[in-house]
Amino acid sequence: MKLVFSDFRKATVKFKITSLEDGWYLSQLIETDDLLSGKTLRKITLGGSESKTAHVLKPVFLQIAVEKNELSDGTTLRVSGKIVDGPEDVSRGSYHTIELEENHEYTLQKKDWLSYHKTQLQDAIDASKQTLLLCVFDRDEAIIARSRQWGIDVLTKIRGDPAKKEKRARTTGNLYKDIIISVSDYDKRLKPEHIILASPAFYKEEVAELVKDAAVKKKIILATCSSADETALTEVLKRPETQHAMKQMRVAEESTLVDTLLSVIAKDGKATYGLMEVRKAAEMGAVRDLLVTITFMKKMRANEQYAALHMLLKQVDASRGEIHIISDEHEAGKKLQGLGGIAALLSFKVE
Repeated sequence: MKLVFSDFRKATVKFKITSLEDGWYLSQLIETDDLLSGKTLRKITLGGSESKTAHVLKPVFLQIAVEKNELSDGTTLRVSGKIVDGPEDVSRGSYHTIELEENHEYTLQKKDWLSYHKTQLQDAIDASKQTLLLCVFDRDEAIIARSRQWGIDVLTKIRGDPAKKEKRARTTGNLYKDIIISVSDYDKRLKPEHIILASPAFYKEEVAELVKDAAVKKKIILATCSSADETALTEVLKRPETQHAMKQMRVAEESTLVDTLLSVIAKDGKATYGLMEVRKAAEMGAVRDLLVTITFMKKMRANEQYAALHMLLKQVDASRGEIHIISDEHEAGKKLQGLGGIAALLSFKVE
């Protein structure tokens, strides 16, 4: 994601979607009652009042008051809410869903940009700077590319010997060696976060087994694709294996935080959990790190209690505490959810 403009005094940022994984980060950042603006398609009815039979999709610029967002297939984010601004022929107060699209710009306004919102925004920007090295291949050819902010950059194509049946085994061996040499070379030059080896069938496992360089082997993620042509590169980026890899650094950070919290609680140290106890600590300015699960935040919204949670977040932010929004899709997050979904590491004990 690219930050186009920010004015936190006016609680407004403008951003551009630059990669497929931006949807996941924005699904955490965009909240109920935020205002989201951007170009979208709206169904317009043509004809007079007596013959409203024709419907067309018209590109319009709309602003909606967010009520919910939904992430489908791990990458496509749809944000729904009531229209608050737009062309004269679009009814204010009617509902609309904006699907955030790659290479499009959007403006997001919040009542308050708290420190954790800014951290989430920076995470989204930093994630789009990561380089993934992609290698899609079958028994006869391979394509090596890198995923960058503006899309996929094909680096090289490798072909084996002519595909004669009696030479198939030798062809595969030579191609595999060429893939490993090329991937290792690009790893040294580009220093990617991860290396995705993708193929139909079991070829990817065979290549991974032949890699001897420990530094390269550590970065390898295996994925499945239906072909070894350039269309497979986009397919691989959408694969759950790849999306999972993009989130792993965040998971590691969250797991360390939760493990620290549990260790301090076990020693009856400077930590507390549960909404009432955490609120009391926040009122005293004692919260150093606040940990809240995504499920807890959704539950507070569903029960129309989010205003109280938002006030707590503002108190922690004002006292210079750090706020961490924890996914409970991984084991550490589930442990935090087991404590009620909200807990805090404290700067001093609260009786």
